[in-house]
Amino acid sequence: MPRIALHPDQPFSLDQTLGCGQVFRWNHMPDGSWTGVVEGQVIRCRQEGRTLSFTGAGETFVRHYFSLDLDLLAILDSVDRDPFIHEAIGECQGLRLIRQPPWECLCSYICATNTNIPAIRRRVATIAQQFGDAIEDGDTTFYSFPDPLRISCTGTVSSLAECRLGYRQPYVFKTACDTAARDSWAETIDALPYEEARRELMKFPGIGPKAADCVLLFAFQKFEAFPVDVWIRRLMREHYLPALPQDTALTGREYDEIRAFARKHFGMYCGIAQEYIYAAREDSKT
Repeated sequence: MPRIALHPDQPFSLDQTLGCGQVFRWNHMPDGSWTGVVEGQVIRCRQEGRTLSFTGAGETFVRHYFSLDLDLLAILDSVDRDPFIHEAIGECQGLRLIRQPPWECLCSYICATNTNIPAIRRRVATIAQQFGDAIEDGDTTFYSFPDPLRISCTGTVSSLAECRLGYRQPYVFKTACDTAARDSWAETIDALPYEEARRELMKFPGIGPKAADCVLLFAFQKFEAFPVDVWIRRLMREHYLPALPQDTALTGREYDEIRAFARKHFGMYCGIAQEYIYAAREDSKT
């Protein structure tokens, strides 16, 4: 297997990175390796100490995908501003944000609304199986994630029925139609400043504030995005913003208050701080 010698001054944990819930098409295998499908490639990775082994993709792709070019140590130093985030960084040492393909990320986070990670994984896998290309790899069949044209060309939203997306079904179909009709949509989003890109993304059906921030963070590396879900809201209230209301629905005003605080407190890489807070949330589940 090809290998990358990881720099001793740059933390990286394959398990933390793939196991934190930011992506949905990787599986942790019994032997400790990971298998996933990215841009039509079946990729297998294993980390042993400071060595990352991989098959299915080139070294340049792997380095880019796992953001191994980022100075993570400097970024974490910049957000390490209080005891809570300091502890989260220690617990999740080496977690890096993955550079996700924009359309797959967009579709995945439409499927991620009001649900849990196992359900998201099932929905995304079913979309790939229904509309993607089969990839034979030994005795196993994998599926590429379909281009939006594959979904929109089926002609009706009912073609998604077997994917069991619930109320998300028309959102996925209409967004597939919209992105298929705009070949440069991702380049447009990428070129915009964060707030403008956020507003543009929220024009797609099914993309609210949290989904937009997830896509901007994971697909476009706009690190000032700070997605807020039920766990982030709870942790921000417990550790930073005690005046936030309890036992009420998250309002747009409250969401904006949280993300404004995060940007001021953690700085320009507040989105990376968010992922560490989210990944370390298990200790707050009572």
